[in-house]
Amino acid sequence: MTITITAFERSPDGGKGLARDTRVRWALEEVGQPYEVRLVPHPQMKQPDHMGLHPFGQIPTYEEDGLVLFETGAIVFHLAERYGHLLPADANARARAITWMFAALNSVEPPILDIFIAKILEGDKPWAAERVPIVMERVRQRLKLLSDRLGDAEWLDGKFSAGDLLMVSVLMRARPSGALAEFPRLVAYVERGEARPAYQRAFAAQLAVNTA
Repeated sequence: MTITITAFERSPDGGKGLARDTRVRWALEEVGQPYEVRLVPHPQMKQPDHMGLHPFGQIPTYEEDGLVLFETGAIVFHLAERYGHLLPADANARARAITWMFAALNSVEPPILDIFIAKILEGDKPWAAERVPIVMERVRQRLKLLSDRLGDAEWLDGKFSAGDLLMVSVLMRARPSGALAEFPRLVAYVERGEARPAYQRAFAAQLAVNTA
């Protein structure tokens, strides 16, 4: 059956690969599954038809043969489990890869998103000047720990996995603040992810939507 995902009709990042539908596109390219994209204008995200797919009215969603999923991590995990290639066959290595998926979304991404909140959404608040440096330091601490753990390895735990796919995607969001540039190992790690042919195809597809 045809896989259909939803994506922004116009991505907030202008096609730079930061929107979460890029993560799903990347996973689909890695596992070699064709897919269709239904573009959703921002006002329609809170309409009943889309809310029926995503109860929080967000992007992306995933539909396949009666199965409807939301939440990027859940979609990537489903693809990794169903089609292979993104999770190791060894049970212990598989468990570690899944752990890195959770780490990317639960330990690394939240403080990075706080930078956007502090600078953009709350930038006009009286506490913003004090909050931004605190948030930035929190991100630096988390990135340092990740950099130390990665060391000189190519990927987080052996071969490239869904854990790396999500971690690289999350780290991209630290670029605009300048925080990522402070950690050369992580910069190189992200560049390795972006160099993968599957990512290149996903990025090109997302960019094409926003430059049409």
